[in-house]
Order: sequence, then C-alpha cells, then structure tokens
Amino acid sequence: MATDAGKKLFVGPRFRRIRQQLGLSQTQIAEGLGISPSYINLIERNQRPVTAQILLRLAETYDLDLRDLATADEDRFFAELNEIFSDPLFRQIDLPKQELRDLAELCPGVTHSLQRLYAAYTEARRGETMAAAQFADREEGARFEANPIERVRELIEANRNYFPELEQAAETLRDELNVPAEGLFAALGTRLREKHSIVTRIMPVDVMRETLRRFDRHRRQLLISELIDGPGRAFQLAFQTGIAECGGAFETIIGRAGPLDDTPRRLYRITLANYFAAAVMMPYQAFHGAAEALSYDVHVLAQRFNAGFEQVCHRLTTLQRPNARGVPFFLLRVDNAGNVSKRFSSGTFPFSKFGGTCPLWNVHSTFDTPDRLLKQVIELPDGTRYFSIAQMVRRQVSPHPQPQPRFAIGLGCEIRHASRLVYATGMDLEKTEGTPIGVNCRLCERENCSQRAEPPITRTLILDENTRRVSSFAFSNAREL
Repeated sequence: MATDAGKKLFVGPRFRRIRQQLGLSQTQIAEGLGISPSYINLIERNQRPVTAQILLRLAETYDLDLRDLATADEDRFFAELNEIFSDPLFRQIDLPKQELRDLAELCPGVTHSLQRLYAAYTEARRGETMAAAQFADREEGARFEANPIERVRELIEANRNYFPELEQAAETLRDELNVPAEGLFAALGTRLREKHSIVTRIMPVDVMRETLRRFDRHRRQLLISELIDGPGRAFQLAFQTGIAECGGAFETIIGRAGPLDDTPRRLYRITLANYFAAAVMMPYQAFHGAAEALSYDVHVLAQRFNAGFEQVCHRLTTLQRPNARGVPFFLLRVDNAGNVSKRFSSGTFPFSKFGGTCPLWNVHSTFDTPDRLLKQVIELPDGTRYFSIAQMVRRQVSPHPQPQPRFAIGLGCEIRHASRLVYATGMDLEKTEGTPIGVNCRLCERENCSQRAEPPITRTLILDENTRRVSSFAFSNAREL
C-alpha cells in the first residue's frame, strides 16, 4: 500500500473489517489512534479519507502489516469474483478486471452474496436439486443456505481463522490445569469427571464399531475408540470440555454471523469446538513462541506439544493475534483422488471453490513418497509466488481388511515469508524457479500443460484431427466474450 505523506485514501469497508477483526468498537480504536469516534464513523462510511499517517499509526498500535492491510481480504474477494465471472454464463459481458477489484475492495458483502448465489446456481446446474426443493418449502423470507460447508468456510475466512475469545478461554484452561503436553489427556479426564460428572472410557473397536467418539448423555460417559492415537484422544477430551464450558462463547461468535439455518449453525458450533480443542493442546502464546524459535519446524512442534502433523499445520493457520502474529499460512488437505476435504487460509492463496487443485502442485506427489516431506516454490499465472511443504498423513488405525485412510497435507505461505521457515534454509528464494501451477484447470489459461484435465472456460476449444499436442486440449489465445 502506498503511504506517501500527503496521500488520502477512501478505504472505509477495509478499515471497518480491520477494526472488527481486532474486536474493537469505534470508540476504542479512536482512542488508540488519537482521533475522534465521529471521525472513525465517517472513515468507515467513506465520507472522510484515511491519511498515510493514520494507517501507519494503525499498523504500529496494533502490530499490523500494511501489505496485508492492502491485499489480504481484497485478493481473496477478487479471486472469488474472477472465478465466478469466468463462467460461460457471463460470456457476453465484457467486465474489466479493475471493476472486479473495485467491487472486491468496496463491497465485500456483495462479493459474498454473489459467491453464495453462484454456488447455489452451480449446484442446481449440476442436478443437485434437493437444495432448491428445500428452499421452496421454506416460509417466505427465510434464509437459504445452499451449502452449509461452504457457508461455514466463509465464516471462518471472514474471521481470518482466528477467534480471540476461544484463544483466551483455552489459555485460561491450560493455566488452570498446569500440566505438560503429555499429561493433558489425564488432566482433562479429571476435569470432566470432577467438574461435569463425565467419565472418560477407552472402548474396544468391536464395541465402538464405526464410531470414534460418542458422548452418552444419560450415563454421562465419553466413549473414545481404542483406534484413536494419543494426540487424538487428548483432542477429543478438549473438544468435549469446550462443549461443556464454552457454550456462551460459541453462541456469541455464531450470533455475529447473523441468521443461520440449523445445519450451518450446528456445523459452525462443531467447528468452533474443534478450534478450541486445538487451542487447548497448543496454547497460543506458548505455541507461537515455539513456532518462531523453531522456525516453524512442524515435526518438532508436533513432538513438543504431543500433537499430530496435521494438527500442528492446522494450528499454524490460526496465528493471527495482534502483536503476536505468525506466518500467514494456508492449508489444504486432499485424498489420493484429488478431493479437497479441508482448506484454511490466513493469507491470500486463491483457493478454488468450484473445482479441484492443480496436479503440478507436489502435494499430490506425497502419496508416492509417504515418508518424505516435500517442498516446492509454486507460481500462479499472475506471477504470485508461494513456498509450500507437503506430506502424506495416515488417519486412525483401521481394522483389517478396511483400507487405511491417507491424506496429503499442503502448508504454504507467500514467498516473502518463506525465509522464516526452516524448510527454506539454504535456498535462494529469489532465484529458485517456481513451478507454474493454476488455481484449477477450468480457470488456468496456461498452454501446453500435459496435466490439463479440461480446457479453460474462458477460451474457445480448438479441435484438429490432424494434430496431437502435449496437452489434450488446445484453445484459442483470445478470451471468449
């Protein structure tokens, strides 16, 4: 972001989102910046500019990176709009990219609404008419949730995957327990028994069958399958503790999301309980300090906090506390068929919401090298570069002859942060050639890609029976209008 001395910027929606992410009222942030609440109100309504001096004061007071202020949310919103308006549905509309950027910056609420409307349209177009039938049965004026999973992902992204109320509650709990990581399971079991009359029992697989955790309300028993490993057992007890003790905090956070149908509301509550459980296992201050000291060595962090590789990677995407921020990571979890089952980002990586991932990203190669951690510099078509690591993980043990669940975890950040990672030691990040990837095939316009699964929807397919190219699809250089 430009910060020339006399420059004035009208960035009201962006400023408001920053204030809300910090959990501050207009009065509180006005006091911190030394200006009046009425001026803050005018700034947020784009009736007064934000000078470079105010932005610098904001960055200093709340430990914000001005580069993130300028691009973090807007890049994500722009990626969403660009994906939507690349659809052939809009082929006849010549919409300049700058207009999409303006819309992403000034009207993020409209961007979210368009994304949700397009998601519902996409499902209906693919023949998934159940949601439309449910909509027809609703009372007039009821809110339509096309995809509860995507809706909850939107809410997590809107909070930058950081919930200060839950972080504080988790740190308070760990202070009260006052036990090392290896003693957490026993301490949580004691707390559940003494404070909530809930007894924890590890049960044999032939009793639990396909269930890994079950809370028996009538008998006040928390049943944990013997198939879950040590870190998983501690996580499940922390989850149950969150359900028992953090209901008020969950409802406060859910209330900020506005009206929600029952399904996304329940899913959001479960997601928040999972977030709390991870924060209990890896308390913010201790975990952030260790991550910085260890240069984000995931395996050592897992050992220190008695956690799994995936648990640590997921936790690293949540380190967004003002004055104690970590590297803004993104995370992806895929199976060996390329299905995305988890994605989180505290940075600007443009995840696709309507397709898979690029096969040139080596996260998919981890299934061929299950015991190795792979690293890679990747580059998107717009020239943005990222550094990523990837490793295959196995879930809980499965009884014979059931297949062993396997997933690949990809963890990455913008190239400007990579020097802080132990995995980039010895690499010349400026000179390292990035592997060219796309968001997914339907949006990628790179030519001659041997891994292309479908042509880009923005270009005209060329069919020539006399020529066979490296790529299965040839297409014109001109965009379709």
